Amino acid sequence: MALRCFPIWVCPQTTHHRTPLVGLAEFDANKRRRSCLWECSSSASQRAVTAIEGEIPYSHELKKSSDELGLTQETQSVSFHRDLSMLPKPLTANSLYSSAGDDSKVRISFQGIPGAYSETAALKAFPNCETVPCEQFEAAFQAVELWLVDKAVLPIENSVGGSIHRNYDLLLRHRLHIVQEVHLPVNHCLLGVPGVKKKDIKCVLSHPQALDQCVNSLNNLGIQRISAKDTATAAQTVSSSGKIDVGAIASVRAANIYGLDILAENIQDDANNVTRFLILAREPMIPRTDRPYKTSIVFSLEEGPGVLFKALAVFALRSINLSKIESRPQRRRPLRVVDGSNNGSAKYFDYLFYIDFEASMADTRAQHALGHLQEFASFIRILGCYPMDLVR
Repeated sequence: MALRCFPIWVCPQTTHHRTPLVGLAEFDANKRRRSCLWECSSSASQRAVTAIEGEIPYSHELKKSSDELGLTQETQSVSFHRDLSMLPKPLTANSLYSSAGDDSKVRISFQGIPGAYSETAALKAFPNCETVPCEQFEAAFQAVELWLVDKAVLPIENSVGGSIHRNYDLLLRHRLHIVQEVHLPVNHCLLGVPGVKKKDIKCVLSHPQALDQCVNSLNNLGIQRISAKDTATAAQTVSSSGKIDVGAIASVRAANIYGLDILAENIQDDANNVTRFLILAREPMIPRTDRPYKTSIVFSLEEGPGVLFKALAVFALRSINLSKIESRPQRRRPLRVVDGSNNGSAKYFDYLFYIDFEASMADTRAQHALGHLQEFASFIRILGCYPMDLVR
């Protein structure tokens, strides 16, 4: 019988605190051996885990009340299913092949209400999926962790507005894996109640970022801007009010859901406006080399001159392209004290670095690059290895 193998980081046989992880590779570079090996899944119990700033143990996350998330659960104190027929059925060889590409049973959580751009991104990735709206991004993560849905969709950056920093923090805080990315072109539409003309609109509701992306168009129309929770909520509010002088900036899907007329399309100032979304799941996908892949990691660095340059050089030395780098201060330890100056100690921010590089973890170049990175990093976590969303 063939054993399924996957990459893990091997550490010395010392006692460490273990928390239940699924397919994560975390390590402390100061305390672990400087090598990356392949080991059979039967040795997974030997993995050690190092906590990092701002993280919450997985077991604590699952104890949060689902009522706070707007999600219901029959009981929180019972750790098993009362109805055994509700337990997942074992997969067969036939089901593995028949389910490939079949997204009719996939449930995907997203932040917002029906008609949100996040829902559109989920439907682009899985056209036949069932979308599950959530009040907050945290609720979308928790829905996956509590097995209420299969995946979650998360906006991570926009070509105009830049990175969504809060969601970078959530990637580290929660124990989900990136399994796919979706590039969604933004089509901001001016919506109004049926029968209204564009000249009748005096004020418009939408998410602050959507309003900022349509400043020139709204100024030309002389329309007052009012912030709303999100674009879909703005469309719902306009539909409920029935006011002829109030419009919304939202998607075509929101117009169809809430029965609004599209008065103008693509009113964003930048025609090439794209939002990048991430699809998250409980289990990581198996990396391959049959198509272009991207790997996302987060790490912190030891103190020393030129250490960031050395960390990035491990990818350049192996001709691995970096497509994204984002730095976030460590929330619970924002300042690092450096001794040795003539006038006392110096303080500066201590950062976490989020990096996307264009290589699969099945590629030996990527494995060697991360092994080399251990020499400079005090913490590394692989957030996901997934196929790149290619332009077609």
